[in-house]
Amino acid sequence: MNLQAVLKQLKGKHIVIIGDLILDEYVWGDVNRISPEAPVPVLEVTSENIRFGGAANPAHNAVSLGGRVDLIGVIGNDENGTTLVGMLQDAGINTEGICIDLSRPTSTKTRVIARTSHTSVSTHQQIVRIDRESKVPANDAVQKQLLETALDCIPCVDAIIFEDYDKGVVSAELIQAVVDRARKYQKPVVVDPKVENFWNYTKVTSITPNQKEAGTVVSQEITDESSLISVGKEILDRLEIESLLITRGEQGMSLFQRNYDEQVRIDHIPTHAREVFDVTGAGDTVVAVFALALAAQANMLDAARLSNLAGGIVVGEVGCVAVTQEQLSQAIHLEAQNA
Repeated sequence: MNLQAVLKQLKGKHIVIIGDLILDEYVWGDVNRISPEAPVPVLEVTSENIRFGGAANPAHNAVSLGGRVDLIGVIGNDENGTTLVGMLQDAGINTEGICIDLSRPTSTKTRVIARTSHTSVSTHQQIVRIDRESKVPANDAVQKQLLETALDCIPCVDAIIFEDYDKGVVSAELIQAVVDRARKYQKPVVVDPKVENFWNYTKVTSITPNQKEAGTVVSQEITDESSLISVGKEILDRLEIESLLITRGEQGMSLFQRNYDEQVRIDHIPTHAREVFDVTGAGDTVVAVFALALAAQANMLDAARLSNLAGGIVVGEVGCVAVTQEQLSQAIHLEAQNA
């Protein structure tokens, strides 16, 4: 299939996303002076908004592209949790798998973004981020509920995503049970990982770390193609996975696949970002599109190429945003013209 054909096939694909739910808050304002109380900028607030963060962001991207999403995660018994669930429901995402944990707050990240105009050109810069969260594992009752809900979903969906932000929702037991059941039903499992659980994702279909995460887990900094290949092959071998997609910022992506003869094929996919404003949420978009494409029976390389185009769109915006069918179709068209 060409990429336009793959894009059309995303519509109606049903995925379940398991992971850490986060509410993203943005406070925007102007900075024109330094406080007389301390050497810090004074922000004059001009606007505030809220967006999907954590596992909610790939869910939003998936439904924006025509997919169907069941979301499994945890919120606190608080106003931010109620707000996030309402936003998810308004977007058409199934929230029945979201549990309330009375012992923790809803994970919330508040970004304060300043517009400065000391020169003739105004710029936006994040000056502080405020995190309100708990990183301890969810309690036993919640863990049991998450596991039961996840296992019940798997026979009915086309693909599974783990969106792991190390906030205590994804456990080794949950990973192993989901992977075993997904393999039984031949459903692809794609992981957007963090370091804590990285080596627990044995025998998933694919994992999508960024370059820094990939180097960190094998204690080898990626500085050139040789170190990239060394890191990629070690991750493939240790996790026993079909493919590895390392996102590399302005250098694009590198897809590692193990062929039937045990040889490793590596494809380097150049970036298509025209201008980078903010990388926040780009990995969420990549994993959503990659998993949807695999659910649509696309091959690994086409799935990676499509997710690379989607990632190039979102880094041109500030904050977590969802890619639309129209935007991605236009990006495919432009890539074909420039080929």
